[in-house]
Amino acid sequence: MSASTSTTHASLNKEKHVRYWLRCLKTYLPSVYISNEAQRMSLGFFILSALDLLGALHTRITASERTEYADWILRCQHPDGGFRGFTGTMTGEENTNEWDVANLAATYFACAALVVLGEGMDRVKRKECLEWVKSLQRANGSFGEGIGKGGVVEGAEDMRFCYLATVTRWFLRRGEDMDEVEDINVEGLVEWIKASVTYEGGIAQAPLHEAHAGFTYNGVGALMLLGMLPRHTDKSKNEGTMSAEFVENVTKWLVSRQTLMLHEGDELPMVDDEPPDMTPKFFPRTFHVQGAFPVSVTDAILQNASVEISTHDLQWAGFNGRCNKVADTCYAFWVGGTLGMLKREHIQDFNAIRYYLLDKTQHMIGGFGKLPGDGPGPFSSMAIEL
Repeated sequence: MSASTSTTHASLNKEKHVRYWLRCLKTYLPSVYISNEAQRMSLGFFILSALDLLGALHTRITASERTEYADWILRCQHPDGGFRGFTGTMTGEENTNEWDVANLAATYFACAALVVLGEGMDRVKRKECLEWVKSLQRANGSFGEGIGKGGVVEGAEDMRFCYLATVTRWFLRRGEDMDEVEDINVEGLVEWIKASVTYEGGIAQAPLHEAHAGFTYNGVGALMLLGMLPRHTDKSKNEGTMSAEFVENVTKWLVSRQTLMLHEGDELPMVDDEPPDMTPKFFPRTFHVQGAFPVSVTDAILQNASVEISTHDLQWAGFNGRCNKVADTCYAFWVGGTLGMLKREHIQDFNAIRYYLLDKTQHMIGGFGKLPGDGPGPFSSMAIEL
């Protein structure tokens, strides 16, 4: 595919980003995040991972500081397995507080942060944690968020929890003697993910829900870590894995998520207003492929065809999370990462997504905003991976 070419010279201002993330780590978070104390574990992971991706974790943070961060994470380890989201629920050594419980998201972020820091995983109570993760799985194969009163699994049936459980399992079962710990019901989990695949090809939060790029990343990521994605072009060698048809369908749906950004003048009309001209301003309806009839851009991309696109057509084309939604910074990671796991990352328009991120959502003080014009936030560190 002929990638679009922009006349701008966008670049990642690395030093500004490093200063921004160091400020988040050592001073104050952006105001909208200050109230999220209970999510400190997840915020900490995103900040540390951003600095790691920028090559600053071991050059701008001392070894003693990294050890202190690992010690804080380990303080959040629950004696019954798993991790708390922050230390605020710890009211005593007896841990009798009914609010002082572990949750799956915090457990994943704790393990991931320790791996990023390069220390502390040897102090994780692997056996207790694995047994706790297993206890979160329901009979239908899905996972909950935590254990409530009476041992009841709490939390929605949600693809995110399935992914978090799978990655945490992957982190923890790599230690010695972990084969002695009873494993999760892998077959049940895979069947639940299959049931969440929609008619469009994407993966939903749960069966009978709408396909969503974030949930698709979660589902494909879980399948990859479980060894369920096809590994060979020879279909006969892929017994027990997802079908090649699944890969093709989800790929087509993911590629369709790349979209032009909407501008302020593109809102839908109010009641009684004259309907606007909805003809795409930059994106032609069809593309002429050499030696073929006009085809949609998705089909052209999937055919790996040579497509002629003007220099202005796709200057800024980010990814959205669902059909008929605007582009959003985080979906550059969710879609791009999923295509990477499927080994199909080459069929996205790299220039268009780079210019969208660098020209439209990269903030002048460092960090990325959710949408063009938005202030930066820790959760947008995923954009750096692109």
